[in-house]
Amino acid sequence: MAEVTKFEVKIYEVEKPKKVSKEVQAQIKGVAGGKMLKRMKREAVACPLVKDEVAFLACFACGSFIRRFKGTVHCAGIKPPVL
Repeated sequence: MAEVTKFEVKIYEVEKPKKVSKEVQAQIKGVAGGKMLKRMKREAVACPLVKDEVAFLACFACGSFIRRFKGTVHCAGIKPPVL
């Protein structure tokens, strides 16, 4: 069953990377390579679920994350991210 996109959230670069928990980093390490992981650490999104700026890695590990497409994140809007 295809998931319905409730939010389209813009991804943007930040000067100082946001803190991400060790569990989230361990989850993503198996999915993304070193260069991609380094780039994703410097990205953030304005999460509509927690109504605050969140590191992209936390967004990527969220249960509501559907896909990343052309500088935006498609979000199902169901579960808040694991911070």
